[in-house]
Amino acid sequence: MLIADLAAFGAALTWSFGTMIAVEPARQLGAFAFTRTRMAVVFFMLSFAAATYGGWQTINPDDLPMLALSGFIGIFIGDTALFAGLSRLGPRRNSILFSTNAPLAAVLGYFFLDEILSFDAIIGCALVTSGVILSIIFGKRRDQVHQWEEVHGSLIFGVGIGLLAGLCQAVGAILAKPALIAGADPIAVSAIRVGVGAFCLVVALLVPGQTMKAKTKMNLKLFGRVALSGFLGMGIGMSLLLFALARESTGIVMTLSSMMPVLVLPILWYLTRERPATGAAMGAVLCVIGTGLIFLT
Repeated sequence: MLIADLAAFGAALTWSFGTMIAVEPARQLGAFAFTRTRMAVVFFMLSFAAATYGGWQTINPDDLPMLALSGFIGIFIGDTALFAGLSRLGPRRNSILFSTNAPLAAVLGYFFLDEILSFDAIIGCALVTSGVILSIIFGKRRDQVHQWEEVHGSLIFGVGIGLLAGLCQAVGAILAKPALIAGADPIAVSAIRVGVGAFCLVVALLVPGQTMKAKTKMNLKLFGRVALSGFLGMGIGMSLLLFALARESTGIVMTLSSMMPVLVLPILWYLTRERPATGAAMGAVLCVIGTGLIFLT
Protein backbone atom coordinates (compact mmCIF):
# COMPACT_ATOMS: atom_id res chain seq x y z
CA MET A 1 0.00 0.00 0.00
CA LEU A 2 1.56 3.26 -1.17
CA ILE A 3 0.40 5.40 1.76
CA ALA A 4 1.94 2.91 4.21
CA ASP A 5 5.21 2.87 2.27
CA LEU A 6 5.31 6.67 2.29
CA ALA A 7 4.63 6.68 6.03
CA ALA A 8 7.54 4.27 6.63
CA PHE A 9 9.81 6.46 4.50
CA GLY A 10 8.58 9.50 6.44
CA ALA A 11 9.52 7.74 9.68
CA ALA A 12 13.07 7.28 8.39
CA LEU A 13 13.23 10.97 7.45
CA THR A 14 12.04 12.25 10.83
CA TRP A 15 14.35 9.81 12.62
CA SER A 16 17.25 11.21 10.60
CA PHE A 17 16.63 14.76 11.79
CA GLY A 18 15.87 13.55 15.32
CA THR A 19 19.13 11.60 15.44
CA MET A 20 21.23 14.57 14.36
CA ILE A 21 19.65 16.73 17.04
CA ALA A 22 20.17 14.00 19.65
CA VAL A 23 23.92 13.37 19.25
CA GLU A 24 25.24 16.10 21.55
CA PRO A 25 22.45 15.95 24.21
CA ALA A 26 22.90 12.16 24.43
CA ARG A 27 26.64 12.55 25.01
CA GLN A 28 26.20 15.38 27.51
CA LEU A 29 23.46 13.78 29.60
CA GLY A 30 24.30 10.10 29.16
CA ALA A 31 22.09 7.50 27.46
CA PHE A 32 19.77 6.80 30.39
CA ALA A 33 19.17 10.42 31.44
CA PHE A 34 18.71 11.54 27.84
CA THR A 35 16.28 8.74 26.98
CA ARG A 36 14.34 9.18 30.24
CA THR A 37 13.79 12.91 29.66
CA ARG A 38 12.99 12.39 26.00
CA MET A 39 10.42 9.69 26.68
CA ALA A 40 8.71 11.63 29.46
CA VAL A 41 8.25 14.66 27.19
CA VAL A 42 7.00 12.56 24.27
CA PHE A 43 4.62 10.59 26.49
CA PHE A 44 2.79 13.78 27.50
CA MET A 45 2.74 14.97 23.87
CA LEU A 46 1.25 11.73 22.56
CA SER A 47 -1.17 11.29 25.46
CA PHE A 48 -2.57 14.77 24.90
CA ALA A 49 -2.90 14.15 21.16
CA ALA A 50 -4.65 10.78 21.68
CA ALA A 51 -7.04 12.28 24.24
CA THR A 52 -7.87 15.23 21.98
CA TYR A 53 -9.37 13.20 19.13
CA GLY A 54 -10.43 9.99 20.89
CA GLY A 55 -7.47 7.74 20.13
CA TRP A 56 -7.65 6.11 23.56
CA GLN A 57 -11.10 4.71 22.74
CA THR A 58 -9.60 2.50 20.02
CA ILE A 59 -7.44 0.54 22.47
CA ASN A 60 -8.74 -2.91 23.37
CA PRO A 61 -7.88 -3.71 27.04
CA ASP A 62 -6.98 -7.24 25.96
CA ASP A 63 -4.13 -5.79 23.87
CA LEU A 64 -2.56 -3.85 26.75
CA PRO A 65 -0.22 -6.62 28.02
CA MET A 66 1.27 -7.16 24.56
CA LEU A 67 1.60 -3.41 23.95
CA ALA A 68 3.27 -3.01 27.34
CA LEU A 69 5.73 -5.79 26.47
CA SER A 70 6.31 -4.11 23.10
CA GLY A 71 7.12 -0.87 24.92
CA PHE A 72 9.43 -2.59 27.39
CA ILE A 73 11.45 -4.36 24.69
CA GLY A 74 11.22 -1.91 21.80
CA ILE A 75 11.32 1.39 23.70
CA PHE A 76 12.89 0.86 27.13
CA ILE A 77 15.62 -1.57 26.08
CA GLY A 78 15.76 -0.67 22.38
CA ASP A 79 15.87 3.12 22.63
CA THR A 80 18.26 3.08 25.58
CA ALA A 81 20.60 0.80 23.63
CA LEU A 82 20.19 2.97 20.53
CA PHE A 83 21.32 6.16 22.23
CA ALA A 84 23.98 4.40 24.26
CA GLY A 85 25.41 3.30 20.92
CA LEU A 86 24.94 6.76 19.43
CA SER A 87 26.92 8.40 22.23
CA ARG A 88 29.76 5.88 21.76
CA LEU A 89 29.93 5.34 18.01
CA GLY A 90 28.39 8.48 16.50
CA PRO A 91 25.47 8.63 14.04
CA ARG A 92 27.15 6.98 11.03
CA ARG A 93 28.37 3.76 12.67
CA ASN A 94 25.36 3.49 14.95
CA SER A 95 22.94 3.75 12.03
CA ILE A 96 24.22 0.67 10.23
CA LEU A 97 23.92 -1.44 13.37
CA PHE A 98 20.39 -0.20 14.04
CA SER A 99 19.37 -0.89 10.43
CA THR A 100 19.68 -4.63 11.12
CA ASN A 101 16.11 -4.32 12.44
CA ALA A 102 14.85 -4.58 8.83
CA PRO A 103 15.95 -8.14 7.96
CA LEU A 104 15.26 -9.25 11.53
CA ALA A 105 11.70 -7.90 11.32
CA ALA A 106 11.14 -9.60 7.97
CA VAL A 107 12.21 -12.97 9.40
CA LEU A 108 10.11 -12.51 12.55
CA GLY A 109 7.11 -11.44 10.46
CA TYR A 110 7.42 -14.59 8.36
CA PHE A 111 7.55 -16.95 11.34
CA PHE A 112 5.13 -15.25 13.74
CA LEU A 113 2.70 -13.30 11.53
CA ASP A 114 2.70 -15.54 8.41
CA GLU A 115 3.81 -12.60 6.24
CA ILE A 116 5.13 -13.63 2.83
CA LEU A 117 6.79 -11.05 0.58
CA SER A 118 6.58 -11.10 -3.21
CA PHE A 119 9.77 -11.73 -5.20
CA ASP A 120 9.97 -8.06 -6.29
CA ALA A 121 9.51 -6.91 -2.69
CA ILE A 122 12.28 -9.25 -1.49
CA ILE A 123 14.64 -7.90 -4.17
CA GLY A 124 13.67 -4.34 -3.24
CA CYS A 125 14.30 -4.99 0.45
CA ALA A 126 17.66 -6.61 -0.37
CA LEU A 127 18.70 -3.60 -2.49
CA VAL A 128 17.72 -1.12 0.23
CA THR A 129 19.54 -3.09 2.93
CA SER A 130 22.62 -3.44 0.70
CA GLY A 131 22.51 0.27 -0.06
CA VAL A 132 22.33 1.16 3.61
CA ILE A 133 25.29 -1.09 4.46
CA LEU A 134 27.33 0.21 1.51
CA SER A 135 26.59 3.82 2.44
CA ILE A 136 27.82 3.38 5.97
CA ILE A 137 30.81 1.08 5.49
CA PHE A 138 32.19 3.10 2.57
CA GLY A 139 30.53 6.38 3.52
CA LYS A 140 33.58 7.91 5.21
CA ARG A 141 36.70 9.30 3.58
CA ARG A 142 40.07 8.96 5.30
CA ASP A 143 40.40 12.73 5.71
CA GLN A 144 37.15 13.09 7.66
CA VAL A 145 38.02 14.18 11.21
CA HIS A 146 34.75 15.53 12.62
CA GLN A 147 34.08 14.69 16.28
CA TRP A 148 31.05 12.61 15.29
CA GLU A 149 33.47 10.11 13.72
CA GLU A 150 35.20 9.54 17.07
CA VAL A 151 34.60 6.37 19.11
CA HIS A 152 33.97 6.94 22.82
CA GLY A 153 34.71 3.92 25.01
CA SER A 154 34.80 0.30 23.88
CA LEU A 155 34.14 -0.30 20.18
CA ILE A 156 33.04 -3.91 20.82
CA PHE A 157 30.56 -2.80 23.49
CA GLY A 158 29.24 -0.09 21.18
CA VAL A 159 28.70 -2.60 18.37
CA GLY A 160 26.96 -4.98 20.75
CA ILE A 161 24.44 -2.46 22.03
CA GLY A 162 23.85 -1.19 18.49
CA LEU A 163 22.86 -4.69 17.37
CA LEU A 164 20.72 -5.06 20.50
CA ALA A 165 18.87 -1.87 19.58
CA GLY A 166 18.06 -3.24 16.12
CA LEU A 167 16.81 -6.56 17.51
CA CYS A 168 14.62 -4.86 20.13
CA GLN A 169 13.12 -2.53 17.53
CA ALA A 170 12.15 -5.53 15.37
CA VAL A 171 10.65 -7.50 18.27
CA GLY A 172 8.76 -4.45 19.53
CA ALA A 173 7.21 -3.91 16.11
CA ILE A 174 6.09 -7.55 15.83
CA LEU A 175 4.48 -7.43 19.28
CA ALA A 176 2.55 -4.22 18.52
CA LYS A 177 1.29 -5.19 15.08
CA PRO A 178 -1.75 -7.36 16.05
CA ALA A 179 -3.30 -4.46 17.99
CA LEU A 180 -2.68 -2.09 15.08
CA ILE A 181 -4.27 -4.48 12.59
CA ALA A 182 -7.30 -4.70 14.89
CA GLY A 183 -7.78 -0.93 14.58
CA ALA A 184 -5.84 0.58 17.48
CA ASP A 185 -4.85 4.21 16.91
CA PRO A 186 -1.08 4.51 16.16
CA ILE A 187 -0.65 7.61 18.33
CA ALA A 188 -2.39 5.98 21.31
CA VAL A 189 -0.28 2.84 20.81
CA SER A 190 2.85 5.01 20.68
CA ALA A 191 1.81 6.72 23.92
CA ILE A 192 1.41 3.36 25.68
CA ARG A 193 4.76 2.06 24.46
CA VAL A 194 6.59 5.29 25.31
CA GLY A 195 4.85 5.50 28.69
CA VAL A 196 6.05 2.01 29.61
CA GLY A 197 9.58 2.92 28.55
CA ALA A 198 9.54 6.17 30.54
CA PHE A 199 8.19 4.41 33.64
CA CYS A 200 10.92 1.76 33.48
CA LEU A 201 13.61 4.43 33.16
CA VAL A 202 12.23 6.34 36.15
CA VAL A 203 12.24 3.12 38.21
CA ALA A 204 15.83 2.55 37.04
CA LEU A 205 16.82 5.68 39.00
CA LEU A 206 16.54 3.50 42.12
CA VAL A 207 19.58 1.52 40.95
CA PRO A 208 22.65 2.61 42.99
CA GLY A 209 25.48 4.36 41.20
CA GLN A 210 25.85 7.14 38.67
CA THR A 211 25.01 5.23 35.47
CA MET A 212 21.31 6.13 35.54
CA LYS A 213 21.87 9.75 36.56
CA ALA A 214 22.58 12.70 34.26
CA LYS A 215 26.23 13.50 33.57
CA THR A 216 25.52 17.22 33.42
CA LYS A 217 22.88 19.59 34.76
CA MET A 218 19.86 20.18 32.55
CA ASN A 219 19.37 23.69 31.15
CA LEU A 220 16.72 25.23 28.92
CA LYS A 221 18.73 24.93 25.70
CA LEU A 222 19.60 21.30 26.38
CA PHE A 223 16.00 20.48 27.31
CA GLY A 224 14.79 22.12 24.09
CA ARG A 225 17.05 19.91 21.98
CA VAL A 226 15.96 16.80 23.85
CA ALA A 227 12.28 17.72 23.41
CA LEU A 228 12.70 18.51 19.69
CA SER A 229 14.55 15.24 19.13
CA GLY A 230 11.75 13.37 20.88
CA PHE A 231 8.99 15.17 18.99
CA LEU A 232 10.55 14.33 15.62
CA GLY A 233 11.91 10.86 16.32
CA MET A 234 9.31 9.37 18.65
CA GLY A 235 6.30 11.67 18.39
CA ILE A 236 6.11 11.84 14.60
CA GLY A 237 8.50 9.10 13.47
CA MET A 238 7.22 6.30 15.70
CA SER A 239 3.58 7.17 14.99
CA LEU A 240 4.26 7.05 11.23
CA LEU A 241 5.98 3.68 11.66
CA LEU A 242 3.03 2.21 13.56
CA PHE A 243 0.59 3.66 11.01
CA ALA A 244 2.55 1.86 8.28
CA LEU A 245 2.75 -1.40 10.24
CA ALA A 246 -1.05 -1.57 10.40
CA ARG A 247 -1.26 -1.48 6.60
CA GLU A 248 1.87 -3.12 5.19
CA SER A 249 4.03 -6.19 5.82
CA THR A 250 6.53 -5.82 8.64
CA GLY A 251 9.57 -6.52 6.46
CA ILE A 252 8.76 -3.79 3.93
CA VAL A 253 7.92 -1.22 6.62
CA MET A 254 11.10 -1.87 8.59
CA THR A 255 13.20 -1.88 5.42
CA LEU A 256 11.92 1.51 4.28
CA SER A 257 12.26 2.95 7.76
CA SER A 258 15.83 1.60 7.93
CA MET A 259 16.88 4.09 5.25
CA MET A 260 17.77 6.52 8.03
CA PRO A 261 21.55 6.00 7.52
CA VAL A 262 21.26 7.06 3.86
CA LEU A 263 19.08 10.06 4.72
CA VAL A 264 21.50 11.02 7.48
CA LEU A 265 24.40 11.39 5.03
CA PRO A 266 23.29 14.63 3.29
CA ILE A 267 22.36 16.09 6.67
CA LEU A 268 25.82 15.20 7.99
CA TRP A 269 27.36 16.75 4.88
CA TYR A 270 25.53 20.00 5.56
CA LEU A 271 26.28 20.10 9.29
CA THR A 272 29.91 18.97 9.22
CA ARG A 273 30.86 20.47 5.82
CA GLU A 274 32.56 17.16 5.02
CA ARG A 275 31.46 15.49 1.78
CA PRO A 276 30.55 11.77 2.08
CA ALA A 277 32.62 9.27 0.14
CA THR A 278 31.68 7.83 -3.26
CA GLY A 279 30.46 4.64 -1.58
CA ALA A 280 27.76 6.64 0.16
CA ALA A 281 26.40 7.89 -3.17
CA MET A 282 26.45 4.38 -4.63
CA GLY A 283 24.55 3.09 -1.61
CA ALA A 284 21.99 5.85 -1.98
CA VAL A 285 21.39 4.84 -5.61
CA LEU A 286 20.76 1.23 -4.56
CA CYS A 287 18.31 2.47 -1.94
CA VAL A 288 16.42 4.53 -4.50
CA ILE A 289 16.16 1.55 -6.88
CA GLY A 290 15.09 -0.77 -4.07
CA THR A 291 12.53 1.71 -2.79
CA GLY A 292 11.12 2.05 -6.29
CA LEU A 293 10.64 -1.72 -6.53
CA ILE A 294 8.88 -1.78 -3.16
CA PHE A 295 6.57 1.09 -4.14
CA LEU A 296 5.71 -0.64 -7.44
CA THR A 297 4.69 -3.84 -5.62
